[in-house]
Amino acid sequence: MSRHLFILLFSIILTACQDGSKNKETTSEKEPVKPSTKQSEASEKKSDINEPNGGLYLPDGFSARVVVDSVGPSRHIAVNDNGDIYVKLRKPEGTHGNLALRDTTGDGKADIIKTFGDYPNDGTFATEMRIHNGYLYFSSEQIVYRQKLTPGKLIPESKPEVILIDQFPKRWHNSKSLAFDKKGNMYVTFSAPTNACENFNAEGQVKGMKPCPGLEVLGSIWKFDENRTNQIQQDGEMYAIGIRSMVAFSWNNKDNSLYGVQHGRDYLHNHAPQYYSKWHQAVLPAEEFMKIEQGDDFGWPYTYYDHFKNKRLVAPEYGGDGSMEDDKYKKPLMGLPAHWAPNDLLFYKGDLFPSRYRNGAFIAFHGSMNRAPYPQAGYIVAFIPFKEGKPTGEWEVFADGFAKVDTIVSMPDAKYRPMGLAEGKDGSLYISESKQGKIWRIGFNGDPKQFGEAQLQKMEERKSAAHLRTPDKIKDDLSTK
Repeated sequence: MSRHLFILLFSIILTACQDGSKNKETTSEKEPVKPSTKQSEASEKKSDINEPNGGLYLPDGFSARVVVDSVGPSRHIAVNDNGDIYVKLRKPEGTHGNLALRDTTGDGKADIIKTFGDYPNDGTFATEMRIHNGYLYFSSEQIVYRQKLTPGKLIPESKPEVILIDQFPKRWHNSKSLAFDKKGNMYVTFSAPTNACENFNAEGQVKGMKPCPGLEVLGSIWKFDENRTNQIQQDGEMYAIGIRSMVAFSWNNKDNSLYGVQHGRDYLHNHAPQYYSKWHQAVLPAEEFMKIEQGDDFGWPYTYYDHFKNKRLVAPEYGGDGSMEDDKYKKPLMGLPAHWAPNDLLFYKGDLFPSRYRNGAFIAFHGSMNRAPYPQAGYIVAFIPFKEGKPTGEWEVFADGFAKVDTIVSMPDAKYRPMGLAEGKDGSLYISESKQGKIWRIGFNGDPKQFGEAQLQKMEERKSAAHLRTPDKIKDDLSTK
């Protein structure tokens, strides 16, 4: 693609995004500093630092320890083989956007905490933190960096290298998540700044632009050389398309394939109330768990996935009515509950946990913001078992209790929002949350041979909670209470 065409397409889609913002048809991951309700204010006052498992609910046999209580708003994390933890902070400006933690006493709690990062912070969608081939890779909103890790040293001694530069202005959904294969390639998410590539200048019902201009630029996955510096998007290769927004993103070494979980679209009722109720808008569409292969097209913005019908349907902006199927595009491996905001994906490789967890997928669900008038939902770490290299089609509650309330009226009511996942060398699972920067370390001290359906059933029963169940159309409508 020529640079002039590249800029033209980007300008068109950015203009559409700006027009859409005038109609207030956007979603936000910005988190207010103060809770908005008395319920959440009360939850903030209650400390969980001394609660069993750091306040989390886990399957019997698992345990959690709080590594650090609060390092500030943050995104993804990485854990080195020696146990050092690296955190990507959500700092919109200044420098020192990275954080390093070390436990020198062996009690499982970080006692050395240092910020670092000789680069400019450029926004709160700065997300990634990964360790790969001896380097610490991390991303601001606009740039992917790396630093060589020095054995025995907590803070990298080298200067940050610029691996990839996003030359275009900051926009919505500007997170850059990374994945690495075994052949020297780095995969980067370029998410779309719009909901459904809307044409807000059209009269009447909201309509989408077809073809969606710039779809190959934003709304896609790109592949780059992981060792080449100062690349721009045109230096890479478009790998897959039709993916609206993706933060949970990982390479699966078991089958040498790329996987991700898409943030589904919003506003089905707002855009087409003749076909979709407010309940439909709350429970549709699915967050899509995808196996992403070169050349794939997952159909955004023209379609969405309905996990109740297990069908890819035509979006209302493109003539859909909630029943019209479109099978031209690739389907996900499975659909997950709507608006739960999957923000990290980890394939478990260790042997500390019972064997059923090995090679399965953990997903950190950040939690919804836009299910009103029904309760907000998600706010858990889920697990998807794999059998013979494929997901079983069922998801499990692995870690719950982050929100500290059951009925979450609005996002600020939730005390914590699960955000990042990392695996330690010993097989322990680290979980971070984005609001205060709390980090938990999950271990297993039960008998793996005795672990089974009884322990899983206990967590399955948690799905009846308001923040996990499919809401009842009438009983769970909070506007009537």
